[in-house]
Amino acid sequence: EDEEFADDSTDAGELGAGHSVTALYDVIPRGVESEVDVPTVGDLKYQETQPSDAAEASDELLTLKLRYKEPDGDESQLIERPLTQEAANREVSPDFSFAAAVAGYGMLLRDSEYKGSLTLDAVRRLAEQGRGEDPSGTRAGFISLVEDTRGVLAVSPPGKEGNPSQ
Repeated sequence: EDEEFADDSTDAGELGAGHSVTALYDVIPRGVESEVDVPTVGDLKYQETQPSDAAEASDELLTLKLRYKEPDGDESQLIERPLTQEAANREVSPDFSFAAAVAGYGMLLRDSEYKGSLTLDAVRRLAEQGRGEDPSGTRAGFISLVEDTRGVLAVSPPGKEGNPSQ
């Protein structure tokens, strides 16, 4: 709810000093066909929903809004950043590719309704793109896990419950 977003008394979880969080979003612009059943947002209660000429001419896809508090602060600060089409078209970092591969793998394993046409081959390609520096071999281990999963699914009949190849 918008009210909760701006309410400093609402606890939204905490990140300590030196910690970070990564959120992955699949942005599906309005009017674009998608395999995913995108929930609709109700009409605004007190405003017209007519797109303005400025909005139509803009290359902004969305506006990201984040709130944070300083460690000793009581009042949250708002950060707003637009995401433009140009920024969305830039090549992503190896870390982002790897995170997307891990998230996609999880979606396939639990047969998420939001997996769309994602496949283990696509997950493996993303993981390979995100291998980057891997001194501990963790990323190579994940890629091996994806390969092992493909092998298991090759002997598991398609359509069986829990089979992420569906």
